[in-house]
Amino acid sequence: MVDRRTSLVVVPAVLLTLLLLSPPSHSREQVPQAGVEIQLSGDAGSRVIKVTGWTGTDRVQGVPQERLTDLFAVFLEGVATDLPPILGSYRIDGDELLFVPRFPLSPGMSYRAVFRPTAVGADGEERSATFSIPEARTTPTTIVEKVYPTADVLPENQLKFYLHFSASMSRGEAYERIHLLDAAGETIELPFLELDQELWTRDFKRFTILFDPGRIKTGLIPNLEMGLPIVSGNSYTLLIDREWQDATGTPLKEEYRKTFTVSAFDKVAPDMEAWGIRPAGAGTRDVLTVEFPESLDRALLDRLITIVGPRGDTITGVVDVDRNETRWLFTPDNTWQAGEHRLVAGTELEDLAGNTLAGLFEVDVFEVGDATRKETESRSFTIPPR
Repeated sequence: MVDRRTSLVVVPAVLLTLLLLSPPSHSREQVPQAGVEIQLSGDAGSRVIKVTGWTGTDRVQGVPQERLTDLFAVFLEGVATDLPPILGSYRIDGDELLFVPRFPLSPGMSYRAVFRPTAVGADGEERSATFSIPEARTTPTTIVEKVYPTADVLPENQLKFYLHFSASMSRGEAYERIHLLDAAGETIELPFLELDQELWTRDFKRFTILFDPGRIKTGLIPNLEMGLPIVSGNSYTLLIDREWQDATGTPLKEEYRKTFTVSAFDKVAPDMEAWGIRPAGAGTRDVLTVEFPESLDRALLDRLITIVGPRGDTITGVVDVDRNETRWLFTPDNTWQAGEHRLVAGTELEDLAGNTLAGLFEVDVFEVGDATRKETESRSFTIPPR
């Protein structure tokens, strides 16, 4: 058996950014603290505790992590007094110092936040505040709203799923709650890449789960020993447990199942020249439509395609995607102007198998080199005058 954590594949890392506080200077400035407050903000899945009104935020730069907890620490209240502060990260937002817990604050528990400005050489009194987190709801309401891709036929080298929830979810149990079943209802062994840092959006409403690339890429040890996670001609079901808890500690309202069949291994990269562009009329705010020969990555479609107008400016508007992610719809904020436009796409745009406009997922960029890779590709189209 292959250890799920030893696949020899480079996977995009999830980076946690820490803004660090600078060491105290030799001459201490007088820092007024009259307006300093400690506040709890955010919803159930993304709560942060912050210090507002502190004029010392400009002292931010380079001090070891342990000094951050000297300045601002959050403790679990009502338990042993010798416990260390809870884990988390820090960032500066304007004149606010924010503490972001590594895990959601637990429903029914109380937390005490302590702020000590003298720890970084700033004047001011120690301040503290205690916050109680509401108990979990007794009636489940959170559901899986959507799973992408929405198509019911997926390639043998399918790379990922996006799971969208109606409310913020808890962290730390995703890989226990997501299963892949074969046609007989048996669980597929280790189909997904299990990362220590779960791939959530900031609001904890969208989770990305990757098929193990080591089992997809030919020639790698997991691929040789275990084979592909899904095989052409077979059907499978993605199962999400009802027991998965949302950020309030309440289980999902119901389990979720997505059943799909598997087509052949996709060895063809997306080709922008094959896209169909249907321009709207000048002087209108009608929808411009772009159609793809295959389904593309839903999340990337939101941010990697833009339209440049006749004057070279990026046109703002609202993006929608439908027909199993084979159609991109754009409604401009202002009326279309006559003239030549450009549809611009980032070359990182992927199909369902991870093939991009720049090349195939199977190709190792360390072998072929990446010096000539373009960041974008574009196609021109014209909106005629009325």
